[in-house]
Amino acid sequence: MKNKFVFDFVVVLGIAVTLLFVSDLRADVRLPEIFASDMVLQREMKVPVWGWAEAGEKVTVSFEGQTVATETGNDGRWSVQLEPLKAGGPFTLTVKGKNEVKLENVLVGEVWLCSGQSNMEWTMSRSTEYNDELPKVENPKIRLFQVAKAWNQTTQDKLSASWKLCNAENIPNFSAVGYYFGQKLNADLDIPVGLINSSWGGTRIEPWTPPVGFQALPTLSHIADEVAAKNPETELHKTLVTKTLAEYKNWIETSEKNLAETKMITPPPTFPGQLAPYTNQQQPTVLYNAMIHPFVPLALRGAIWYQGEANMSEGMVYAEKMKALIQGWRTVFNNPDLGFYYVQLAPFVYGGDSTRLAYLWEAQAAVEKSLPKTGMAVINDLVTNIKDIHPPRKKPVGQRLALLALNRTYGKTDIVAASPELEKMEIDGSNVVLHFTNAKELKTRDEKNPDWFEIAGADGVYRKAEASISGVTITLKNNEVEKPYAVRFAWDQTAEPNVQNEAGFQLGAFRAGEIPERGTFDTLVPEGKNFKLLYSFDPTKPVLTDNNQRLVYKTDKSREIVGNIKRVGYFLSLKPKNGNEQFVFVILPPLDPNLAKLGVPTKSSAARFQKQVSDVTVFSNVSGVETGTFADGCNVEFWDSNYAAPNTGSIAGASDQTFDFGDQITPAVSPGYGSMQIHNFAKKQTIFAFNNFSAGNGCDIGIGNNTVSNGNPDWTFSKSAQNYSGGQLMIFVETE
Repeated sequence: MKNKFVFDFVVVLGIAVTLLFVSDLRADVRLPEIFASDMVLQREMKVPVWGWAEAGEKVTVSFEGQTVATETGNDGRWSVQLEPLKAGGPFTLTVKGKNEVKLENVLVGEVWLCSGQSNMEWTMSRSTEYNDELPKVENPKIRLFQVAKAWNQTTQDKLSASWKLCNAENIPNFSAVGYYFGQKLNADLDIPVGLINSSWGGTRIEPWTPPVGFQALPTLSHIADEVAAKNPETELHKTLVTKTLAEYKNWIETSEKNLAETKMITPPPTFPGQLAPYTNQQQPTVLYNAMIHPFVPLALRGAIWYQGEANMSEGMVYAEKMKALIQGWRTVFNNPDLGFYYVQLAPFVYGGDSTRLAYLWEAQAAVEKSLPKTGMAVINDLVTNIKDIHPPRKKPVGQRLALLALNRTYGKTDIVAASPELEKMEIDGSNVVLHFTNAKELKTRDEKNPDWFEIAGADGVYRKAEASISGVTITLKNNEVEKPYAVRFAWDQTAEPNVQNEAGFQLGAFRAGEIPERGTFDTLVPEGKNFKLLYSFDPTKPVLTDNNQRLVYKTDKSREIVGNIKRVGYFLSLKPKNGNEQFVFVILPPLDPNLAKLGVPTKSSAARFQKQVSDVTVFSNVSGVETGTFADGCNVEFWDSNYAAPNTGSIAGASDQTFDFGDQITPAVSPGYGSMQIHNFAKKQTIFAFNNFSAGNGCDIGIGNNTVSNGNPDWTFSKSAQNYSGGQLMIFVETE
């Protein structure tokens, strides 16, 4: 009995001590990991300092003659703000509550965030210059903060990282681009520099972007809605959950009733995908939540960014996503002047369409023209191996970023930091004259003639141009192009061009001019003036590649169009060998938000639609094609495979014996014959049809019904393209 008393007393005493210890822990003032000894605080800017303590606890922050006090809120968080500081140090920062925290060896200077994917993550030890640089890295005025990789569905307060001194022990695993950027700033400004490296190889831009960034751009509202739907704090999430719960409750009640009445129950409602949590580090906001938010709203001067390979095929949409990232970071860090300097991707053999990378270069170049305090470093001269996606020469990359920052953020306007930029294009007979800014003189780095220039006439075919430099102008000519309309430069993923300005900054890829393509359309259908051209080609001579899996368009603007698709329009014009030009323009709601699926349905595009559509408008000059707007009674048959006559689509009035507006798709055969048809089945009409894509001028094509005796109304097996001298199929979109 006595032993039990002793045992119970010891247990109670242990619990009491434990509770006292836990209570003390909860009472302790705590700082986020970004506030630690050896850190750098931002100069000449108000400096937020924050942390956690027991609710209602008084907290005092002291630093360099400033003392600021506050009281912890009910959520356990406290925050104060130091007035702008002068560069210098080392100093001590003290935080007092029920306990005292002292941060030693704190410097005041410039703080920059380094972020992106693998080329920013690329470490010093893997860079070409490492062995030469290692003996010189010891620098007490540069501090390093390496953020460990993590992702999360919701915003986090904690991360795994610590401030370290810049020396031979700590530098090998730090970002090479980040280090060389900071080294250049430190040398030129002669003040301390703090570098925060938060990067992750292979990641897209969306996960680094805060929700407010997506919300700021109407063109990305679909991503903003996706993020909001998964956030338990938003009204959208609450609405969706309420609706889902009601559906499940109704199902449970109905199922219980059926069970009691010995009836079959139906499957439960499908869980809405909008509410499903994210599953990996590539999804919107999840890296911001775990690798950026834990040090928001730290006072920063700016950020450098090296990313884009993971978004390489997106073209101008990527520019919108960069704007979301920049404006999002400027918002969460409470710094509308936050500098943002980034690297244009290096040439690399990605495979596939060799112009895909050029469209991304164009998108990257557009950002610095639309947002202040931004700038792009062109590095198309720094590649040592065109098949290496990680150019190992990182020192000039970091230095070019630093020069941009020195020029545009620190006001050193005497520094040349930018690449040449096209100012205007002039047509002079059969010549094109290009005028450039950001240059006193243009030259080539190898003393050869300027390379990678192309010129195009009305046919839209780009041909290699002879180029000559005179001061800050370049004149282009090709004897096969009598009347030039457009030019492009370095428009290929392997382009390592030689044109630069007098300071050695490279000319980046660009396009200028416009091929006159819309003339016929704008004349015949003035109602389509608000539509943007997406694709065009001659359907009487279609070009398929990759074993008939992909169609090559004459014009492909899919990488230039941004915004949500409101409507899609299909314009077909045909020139009979005997007779006047025929045309039809059909407007309908988009079949899919993916632009690739709005074009010709090939295996590559993965477009496959057999559906009825509403709100269809038709314009045409072909007799027998009903024009006007139709609320219903229309359908589409888009697929890349074979098909048969039976009306398995259950389209009213369709035949089981002939190919018309209700046919049986054979999805297993792909790529097969192929169908791109829009019908007004209520009027028993084919509005237009384009079938058998791989047959060239033997394909099936027509506007209205095929009226040949015993023919199929949808032109199947007609080989009718041979009846036309040419044609044009143009696909347009209207955005909002």
